[in-house]
Amino acid sequence: MAEPVLVYDTTLRDGMQGEGMSLSVDERLRVAEALDGLGVHLIEAGFPSSNPKERAFFHELGRSRFEHAQVSAFGMTRRRGVAAEEDPALRGLADSFAPVCTLVGKTWSLHLEKVLQVGAEENLAMIADSVGFLRAQGKRVVYDAEHFFDGFGDDAAYALRCLRAAADAGAEWIVLCDTNGASLPGGVAAATARVRAELGGSVGLGIHTHDDLGCGVANSLAAVEAGARHVQGTINGYGERCGNANLVSIVPALELKLGHPCIGRERLVRLTETAHLVDEICNVTPDPDQPWVGRNAFAHKGGMHVAGVVRDARTFEHVDPASVGNARELLLSEVSGRGTVQARAARSGIDLDDETAARVLERVKTLEHGGYQFEAADGSFDLLVRRETGEYAPLFRLESFRTIVEKREDGKVETEATIKIWVDGERYVRTAEGNGPVHALDRALRGAIGETYPHLREIELVNFKVRILDEAKGTGAVTRVLLDASDGTEQWGAIGVSENVIEASWDALVDSLEAGMLPGRVDRGRARTEDAAAVAPPG
Repeated sequence: MAEPVLVYDTTLRDGMQGEGMSLSVDERLRVAEALDGLGVHLIEAGFPSSNPKERAFFHELGRSRFEHAQVSAFGMTRRRGVAAEEDPALRGLADSFAPVCTLVGKTWSLHLEKVLQVGAEENLAMIADSVGFLRAQGKRVVYDAEHFFDGFGDDAAYALRCLRAAADAGAEWIVLCDTNGASLPGGVAAATARVRAELGGSVGLGIHTHDDLGCGVANSLAAVEAGARHVQGTINGYGERCGNANLVSIVPALELKLGHPCIGRERLVRLTETAHLVDEICNVTPDPDQPWVGRNAFAHKGGMHVAGVVRDARTFEHVDPASVGNARELLLSEVSGRGTVQARAARSGIDLDDETAARVLERVKTLEHGGYQFEAADGSFDLLVRRETGEYAPLFRLESFRTIVEKREDGKVETEATIKIWVDGERYVRTAEGNGPVHALDRALRGAIGETYPHLREIELVNFKVRILDEAKGTGAVTRVLLDASDGTEQWGAIGVSENVIEASWDALVDSLEAGMLPGRVDRGRARTEDAAAVAPPG
């Protein structure tokens, strides 16, 4: 078995340098708890005393108890001309509860000249003094060699002297940083191997890369293959400019491809859940195409691909999706085959023979030619299958609907919808107001059939997307409306297509409600209601 690799997460420090990233103290704690649950070894929490929020965060971290992770406080080497023990920032690191301190220092002569404005020997002293001071205070020290690969390319001998200064002063880990994200895997591997040979086994070797060339993950893995045993990165690749190396891609590659134990296979199954949770806390929409954890990471659309996966998943999947907590998706479209339709229907508890599956497939192709798209409209597809098999039972029969939007001189806008429908032979007429035509129609429809179908109370619309399909026709173009609905546990999509956006919205709205009333979902909804009633306090 390959050697273990230590996973060092810097989401809460380096990741927060990305555009739009800002978390409260409570949100930071939630992220830290999620990282601990994933099995991360070190969590870089930031500067312990740089501002009131950081101080409050470190205070709360000091009261927290993690199962797997240790906290690292981040800082820089001492200032020019100031003794390490008298440097306020270093003293703050020493006084923090964190057992590990990460120091960043310079290795590139360009930065010595333009940024620090110190000589080469003074920089070496700053590194050694700072590491030695924190070691004397009982701290474990990680030394981040900032701009290492640029410095190594410019003056390899001096860059190596900087690393030796940190190692000789007692640093536990020396981390090679591609701070500008400008390196390529071959160069990273060669430089890492050279450092490994120069320093021997006296100190642990780590890697910290950025993604400016799109090589952050590849560079990290190249460094591990060349001898690094400590990898830094952020969840989902958050970070300044193009982001940091993405631990969500690095960790499963280490575990499943290179054989390096890091967080353990038993916790790797939490990867997708953790990645999406951190996105949610950071108010970021999960990338559906993200490797390993994205919704499309194990999605199959072509008929040949689906047929192969059904026979043996290894034909078109590089790992079992469940190993990282993800799931296989079978996408429906005009390029799908009968097998895709049958497999997708089976998920909803419907067995389709070849003849019916072929009929469903032809219907899908016809509808998609007219602008429909069933990849994100699984609820509408479930209804389509039931229509073709004769198992479809509409909730109501529409007589008519009407919407009125009135904008007044004072700027106020009022919207009203009236529907006329038949349910079990009885005619219902309902009028409702709303924020817009779709909202008003939704309220009127629920008002008419809500007592007959009480499960509708649990169904909420959680997303509404409109797309123009033929832009050349302007306001007369065909419109596609996608609605996402949820009953609190499950989520499904519905679609409507028409030249009239209100009609398209109505069709999607009706599909979303009817899909939510399909037998399996209703049964699960009733079970949740009964469970809630069983544990509810009396009175």
